[in-house]
Amino acid sequence: MLGGAGILLGVAAAPAQAAEVSYKTECVPPAISGLPPVEGTTKVEITAPAEAKVGDEVTITWKFTQAASKNPDVLDLDKDTVKPTGTLKAAGAQTAAVAMEGPRQNPAIPKNSDMKLSDMTGKLKLTAAGDVTLTPDAYNINVSKPISTDTKCTPKETVNPSATIKVTSGGGTGGTPTPTPTPTPTPTAPTGSATPSPSGSGTDGGADTGGSGGQTDFTGKEVSVPYACKTPIGDKNATSAVQINAKKNGGSFGLTVQFKASVMDSPADIPADSVKPSMEVVLGGADKGTVHVEGPTNSAPIKSGDPIEIPDLTGTYKPGATGSSTLSPGVLTVMALGTTTTCTPTKSEVSLTLDTSQQASGASGGGSTSSGSGSAGTSSSGGLAETGSGSHGALKALGLVAGTVILLGGAVFTFMPGRRTR
Repeated sequence: MLGGAGILLGVAAAPAQAAEVSYKTECVPPAISGLPPVEGTTKVEITAPAEAKVGDEVTITWKFTQAASKNPDVLDLDKDTVKPTGTLKAAGAQTAAVAMEGPRQNPAIPKNSDMKLSDMTGKLKLTAAGDVTLTPDAYNINVSKPISTDTKCTPKETVNPSATIKVTSGGGTGGTPTPTPTPTPTPTAPTGSATPSPSGSGTDGGADTGGSGGQTDFTGKEVSVPYACKTPIGDKNATSAVQINAKKNGGSFGLTVQFKASVMDSPADIPADSVKPSMEVVLGGADKGTVHVEGPTNSAPIKSGDPIEIPDLTGTYKPGATGSSTLSPGVLTVMALGTTTTCTPTKSEVSLTLDTSQQASGASGGGSTSSGSGSAGTSSSGGLAETGSGSHGALKALGLVAGTVILLGGAVFTFMPGRRTR
């Protein structure tokens, strides 16, 4: 746009004019952040032709000389991830709301530094002779990574006109304001699938020898687990109902951990393959140690406001002791968009009890890592368990890891200068 200068597309264009206006602004961070609205000052320079004729279509440029925001002390924003859009009010000889849009073009923005917003442009078809005033109004800041979020900013006081176009009659015909291109469509949310229920009966017991015969499927009881979660931007507490089920395969057991709680819907758009949960199941009774279970990442994008399906966590338990062994939900880890949230149970409760027979390189002792051939994975603490299918569990939200919900959005909303530290 020739350095952001306003360009009159009609033949009767006069030299461009530029004028700055400042106004108090309230910005509402994305819901995912959980933070209240913040206030600051926006300074805008509007560039437009000083004179034009009825029927001309003029280009108007909105330049942020001071954005009412800062990138908080959470995450550096990458180059070309910030996109502004807004509305400019035309009044006087004609009234119109001019849609303004800027490119997703910005330098890398470090933490605790000013937001850098590109110039926005819009077009107005002049329909009446007389003075047409141009006044900046509300605007939106979209950040595309690590996930797409919006910060909405609106004036908190009457804003003075920033520029005036003197429109004379003649030349061309009337028309209506030309809108900006439509926004990029939001990815369609995936559809979830029901959680399969393990077959079998009872919550414990079963034969402790391999081969055919005897009970093979074991259904654990649902236990309520309070979690203390540590996230990159603070601590959060959450509670979720968890159930551990097992299927006997020779001397080992295939474990499936299911989450039963449904606390909230997705507070923001989440890209595919960006959230991956895992857990260390705690062994007790005759056996000692932990068993690593994990689930696949989300296979498709999730739209803001839609439920989130958390998959079953699966792994293989190779017993390290003979006797009655217990299994309880342990530390939950969620990898999300390059960050890690760790949730530790503040209270442990047994979900499943199994009769076990000691296996070579089993889990007993909690420090060894089993090895073996085939597809079965390791089963003691520190080992990577065999993962199962991508079937989805009943948890339709990130409630069990409330801290992760915060970290997904906390890095991308904007703070205003002068805002008190939360």
